[in-house]
Amino acid sequence: MIYITDRISIREDEIKEEFILSSGPGGQNVNKVASAVRLRFDIKNSPSLPDEVSRRLKLTGGKRVSSDGVLMITARRFRDQNKNRKDAISRLVEMIRKAAEGEKPRIKTRPSRNSEIKRLESKRRRSGIKKIRKPTLHTEE
Repeated sequence: MIYITDRISIREDEIKEEFILSSGPGGQNVNKVASAVRLRFDIKNSPSLPDEVSRRLKLTGGKRVSSDGVLMITARRFRDQNKNRKDAISRLVEMIRKAAEGEKPRIKTRPSRNSEIKRLESKRRRSGIKKIRKPTLHTEE
């Protein structure tokens, strides 16, 4: 079990890992050893996530979530396969935690009187500058 919050935990069999060749520097190690990890988590069919959390996770996942509702995380930061595996899982846990927090409700506020005065004054000043720049119409008598 992977514990996310005190209420949410996911089973390890819900996560599918695939080890792939990493890119970048590393010499022969990069060409021979599959040290990068591609982690897949099916958000849509996960029994561990509440509906609201899975909905938010799909939204926050962005391009990493496929049309089937599968979240893909690729970890290739380290040269060691085990470190990349732990990195991918910790990133998944962090994403689910953020989705579980939810959005803060917006508290409506009004601009202060002083900020309104400043805004209107700057608009008047800008208007004056534009009036000066306008070409004047010359009428011949």
